[in-house]
Amino acid sequence: MRPESMQHTLTAAAIAVSGIVALVAARTPGSQAQAFDVLITNARVLDGSGNPWLREDMGIRGDRIVARGRLAGATAARVIDAKDLMVAPGFIDVHSHAVGALRGAELRDARALLLQGVTTIIGNPDGGGPIDLAAQRLSLEAEGIGVNVGLMIGHGSVRGAVLGNAIRDPDPAELDRMKGIVEKAVADGAFGLSSGLFYEPGRYAKLEEVIALARVAGGVYASHIRDEGNYATGVVASVREVIRVAEEAGVRGVVTHIKALGPDSWGLSKTVVADIDAARARGAQVFADQYPYEASSTSLGAAVLPGPSGPEALKGRLAEPPSADQLLKEVAENVRRRGGPASIVIASGRGAPGLAGQSLQQIAKTRGVSPERAAIDILLGGGASIVSFNMSEDDIRLFMRQPWTMTGSDGDLSLPGPSRPHPRGHGSFARRLGVYVRERGVDSLEDAVRSMTSLSARVFGLTDRGELRPGAIADVVVFDPATIQDRATYEDPFGFATGVQWVLVNGQVAVADGAATGVLAGRVLRE
Repeated sequence: MRPESMQHTLTAAAIAVSGIVALVAARTPGSQAQAFDVLITNARVLDGSGNPWLREDMGIRGDRIVARGRLAGATAARVIDAKDLMVAPGFIDVHSHAVGALRGAELRDARALLLQGVTTIIGNPDGGGPIDLAAQRLSLEAEGIGVNVGLMIGHGSVRGAVLGNAIRDPDPAELDRMKGIVEKAVADGAFGLSSGLFYEPGRYAKLEEVIALARVAGGVYASHIRDEGNYATGVVASVREVIRVAEEAGVRGVVTHIKALGPDSWGLSKTVVADIDAARARGAQVFADQYPYEASSTSLGAAVLPGPSGPEALKGRLAEPPSADQLLKEVAENVRRRGGPASIVIASGRGAPGLAGQSLQQIAKTRGVSPERAAIDILLGGGASIVSFNMSEDDIRLFMRQPWTMTGSDGDLSLPGPSRPHPRGHGSFARRLGVYVRERGVDSLEDAVRSMTSLSARVFGLTDRGELRPGAIADVVVFDPATIQDRATYEDPFGFATGVQWVLVNGQVAVADGAATGVLAGRVLRE
């Protein structure tokens, strides 16, 4: 164990012991009244473990919870009356694209996240992000951030730094360079390796390369798998790749934003669940994360023409009639496998000015061309991002009920404008609780909260987060289970969630009486 790690462990242990003493004292009749920085009273405490709530008070000093129980007579600089609402650990978004947005002055307060109860995000997913995590950390810390951030090191970025978009294996020297980049990222605090094997350049990597780098990274291997539908490898075989990495590299494997994409793959959730259960039964640490929507979002190029889909590559294929005919057939088939042209909706993009919110079917009809031709024209114009309606509700529910499935958003933060991004960045966590727990009854409130708190913290090694106990960091959310609701829609994706009344980040009040305070209490965390 590194000296700093040992010191952290000893410090945390000491805090925990002192907190337990405080808790015992608080529950002892006649004990001396205690003073806190923040006292939360009249709460239904969901501690994040999956246990039923308990009616308790909670005392906080500095950035730590130091007491739970019936704290009669306690005083505090700030008393928060929870009014019999639920008090839970701050929610953890294990798959977020919002890190870049947090560097901007208008979004660094992370209001859209806080109003869902999110206090921590894990960034650099899908194999992306910079390779210099020390510089990324400094850029986030320079002006402050509203939520905590943990960073992954992206396999695609590492591969790109050494091989570019070369369609080949690295030679031994190049693999060593890639390992060196990952090793430095770990030293700079990376929580593990992310991959996007569906995207360039990750799609050109054999699994042996990924396993070698995952061994160096340790911790977590979180993958946007090679195929979530039936493009080539197939969703079942692609999930088995994550299982293999987890087993051979000795890491915690995460099938990120788990789904069975497209009608051809609907129902395969049963096979995927059985495979993960079997892997876990033989000792593999395999998990998943999921956002609670029936639509995904990606680039139009990745959706309809995986691989090189830039204007120059397309112009070359369109130059010869046989190649052009084959291109149109490929695009048509990929549109079909995602549910057809009505299911693919433009979010934004240089190749689709003024078309946000319109489906590929609508655009093709207006232009008097086939949907595949419309898609190619958009790609020739510079491409676009899309929202793609391609999931079955039955698959969503089955994945959601699994005890190894965490909640994530796969979302970003952006300001209102002409674009129509996926609403998941503004609504995932509120939707999970409001729609899938309260309205549809897919699972219990206790299990849903666990999926976004203690489970996430344990998988990602977030020490002293994800639970409400003496000694834990005071990331706390107070919410009303009867009213919590996502307000972001596909038509208006910028609506703020409602039903979260109070949020504390590292002991500081970030949401008070349902309104963000603007405090920048977040930290860049280290594994």
